[in-house]
Amino acid sequence: MKRIKKAGVIASVVLLSGVLIHAVSTNVSEGQETAKENYFPSEISFAGEKAPLQIADVRERLDRELLVNANLHASTQLVIKRANRAFPVIEPILKRNGVPDDFKYLAVIESGLVNAVSPAGARGVWQFMPETGKEYGMEINDIVDERYHLEKSTEAACKYLLSAKEKFGSWTLAAASYNGGVTGVNRQITFQGVDNYYDLLLTEETSRYVFRILALKEIMQHPLKYNFTLLPGDLYPLLPVKKVLVNSSIPDLAVFAKEQGINYKILKIHNPWLRDRKLDVADGKVYTIEIPTSGY
Repeated sequence: MKRIKKAGVIASVVLLSGVLIHAVSTNVSEGQETAKENYFPSEISFAGEKAPLQIADVRERLDRELLVNANLHASTQLVIKRANRAFPVIEPILKRNGVPDDFKYLAVIESGLVNAVSPAGARGVWQFMPETGKEYGMEINDIVDERYHLEKSTEAACKYLLSAKEKFGSWTLAAASYNGGVTGVNRQITFQGVDNYYDLLLTEETSRYVFRILALKEIMQHPLKYNFTLLPGDLYPLLPVKKVLVNSSIPDLAVFAKEQGINYKILKIHNPWLRDRKLDVADGKVYTIEIPTSGY
């Protein structure tokens, strides 16, 4: 901390949590209150459910995630850039299904808004395991894997979350169960005799999970406050596409791509759910393939 004294005024400048915090006090009269700018939020909520920041450990757990994510500068900057492309796809699907908009930040912490692959085998932006993905209606095989399909995996995530909300009566617990599992969270509720996420003692990962969502929500909604100064041109765009309906097999996707005026790489970037060099289409089945029309 650098301290400067001038004309009866003491000014302190602290770099904390990636945020320049200014604290200024004057010694004009004894007992005068200190004016401060505090970048820790005075209140915060998830899906309309307030976090009890008056509880010391809740406050400290949120502070930890704010500190970590505000100082993971490159990673957090990347998710802000990607959100400009992913959120316009995710948001209307959440709204249509009656799932609160805040759940888009769950996708942020699950995958960084890329089609990630976990060591356990979870895949896609929403990180579904194969069995769970199939349970919620996604096609998953060596040719097609809809966990990589942002629209369809978001629809599947909505089904899971709505079911969890019905079980627990709380969106916060529904979010926690996305990490800890419905059975795992319910077991702890039964054992501990409390039914509030903030009162439960959970595994380290699940205990941090909702706080990571809250931290990313806070930072992404107020990027300048946390020293993320991105211009509109820095954000990744959602490119315009045309949708091609396919009801017969495609033996060579590279040839198909050229017929559509693009190349194989661009085809796979915009349709990552295509997992092979071909597409087998069963009788009566129709797939929708997106072909970018500009910006590629």
